[in-house]
Amino acid sequence: MTSDISIPLAEKLRPKFLDEIVGQTDIFAKGQSLRVAIETGNLPSIILWGPPGVGKTSIAKVISNTIDAHFISVSAVLSGVKEIRESIDKAEFMRDQQNKKTILFVDEVHRFNKSQQDAFLPHIESGLIIFIGATTENPSFEVNSALLSRCQVYTLKSLEIVELDKIFKKVMAEFSDLKITDDAKKIVFEFSDGDGRKLINLLEIVCLNAQVEKKLEIGSDDIKKNMSDKSRRFDKGGEQFYDQISALHKSVRGSNPDASLYWLLRMLDGGADPLYLARRIIRIAIEDIGLADPRAQTIALEAYQIYERLGFPEAELALSNAVIYLSMAPKSNSAYQAFNTAKSFIENQGHLDVPIHLRNAPTKLMDNLGYGKNYRYAHNEKHAYAAGEKYFPDELEPVEFYIPTDRGLEKKISEKKEFLKELDEYYKKNNME
Repeated sequence: MTSDISIPLAEKLRPKFLDEIVGQTDIFAKGQSLRVAIETGNLPSIILWGPPGVGKTSIAKVISNTIDAHFISVSAVLSGVKEIRESIDKAEFMRDQQNKKTILFVDEVHRFNKSQQDAFLPHIESGLIIFIGATTENPSFEVNSALLSRCQVYTLKSLEIVELDKIFKKVMAEFSDLKITDDAKKIVFEFSDGDGRKLINLLEIVCLNAQVEKKLEIGSDDIKKNMSDKSRRFDKGGEQFYDQISALHKSVRGSNPDASLYWLLRMLDGGADPLYLARRIIRIAIEDIGLADPRAQTIALEAYQIYERLGFPEAELALSNAVIYLSMAPKSNSAYQAFNTAKSFIENQGHLDVPIHLRNAPTKLMDNLGYGKNYRYAHNEKHAYAAGEKYFPDELEPVEFYIPTDRGLEKKISEKKEFLKELDEYYKKNNME
């Protein structure tokens, strides 16, 4: 490597033309709408949404180079109102003095607050700037609706192995005196996890160290000792986090233990809080299994308690056991639906008194007022059931909130409910009091 080592390799290898962009073929292939807009000079303001290391900054620079625009880059992490104003002033100068368009690239745009995001609106509308925002977060939630409505959103994907391999070859061409074993190359790809910048940075360090140590071949150990962060890419509070939680929940609900284990271990491997996952597993047991198998809720709760007492890594097996059990348990959301239906029903009802016969009578006055009179004690009735008894307020006809399924324990519950209904009908038919 003979070039100026003061320039980071990731910067040196940035693409300069559209055809040099690695990945994102759905967006930049010939004939695609964004590419046509760039090539015809009709580029709208856009937001590039995707995980780290997929080329958001590079794409913005390529676009600027292609349309021969002045490029201004602002980081929402490091900048504020002062930097925004300076950028707008510069854009006005370029328009008035150089007759040149300005692309204003805002990295991590979701970090700007509402007023900062709103500051771009009049300049986008007037055509002073072509706005390109980059974000790793879902713009539907993190970008103001006013700014979002003025931009086209393009979703970028993590790089595939074949795309990482293109970057890999470019890096190794800079270190033509070095070779790398197949095992070492595989580790590089696994570590990169779809992140091109991560791949470049790791290889640059490894290759520079190899040159210092006068090595001609890079092996697995050389890669491993230079891996500063061995965990996979995982955003503990962002879009990927909630997507993976959703995938775990839906895999368990779908009775697929293998996919459920995959998502659980992906999240644990990525650094998710195990106790947070344990709480979500309890929620799944309550919501999607319910009374079809009450043991599921107990097993999920025990997994949480085991993790609290045993800790990492041994207790991860308890979470795994719970996920497998929940996946294969009979599914029912009847109790969950009954809760929501009853809650909504009550919110729309006025204040209704407890019927006299259901009230307690701890004092003589209450007894004289008839509290508890004619209440039928279920244990003294046949089948321990007071057929025909009313438990709702007098103004309400009985409402059926809970409708059990025919799965698991709920099949037995359903059968009992039908039997009790028959007793009620028999009571009414014979006018028993």
